[in-house]
Amino acid sequence: MLVALDHVQLAAPVGSEDRLRAYYTGVLGMTEIPKPPALAARGGCWFEAGFVQLHLGIQRDFRPAKKAHPWLRVRDIEAYAARLTALGAPVTWDDALPGHRRFYSEDPVGNRLEFLEPAP
Repeated sequence: MLVALDHVQLAAPVGSEDRLRAYYTGVLGMTEIPKPPALAARGGCWFEAGFVQLHLGIQRDFRPAKKAHPWLRVRDIEAYAARLTALGAPVTWDDALPGHRRFYSEDPVGNRLEFLEPAP
């Protein structure tokens, strides 16, 4: 029986950890969490916000996820989109999901991210 989604993993290119840290902590406001030592040797980094965890794993033949993406629920989506825009992240609004406000963005290595808030 499934009980929860533990984390989502995205791929990233070799040597991108500093850019990922700057984006996921500085732009998205997540907290970096330590990887277990055996996994830390592989590179990459892990982040969390509340109960949400995103793991970025290094992939030598990296190609960014342009369709597949995590769905991140936010509070005060207008302010969050303004924050991302002010910090240089792209924001593309999409009104195709009834009952929700949402936009897409991408991390510094090109992975697609969806941000969503239920409409009042």
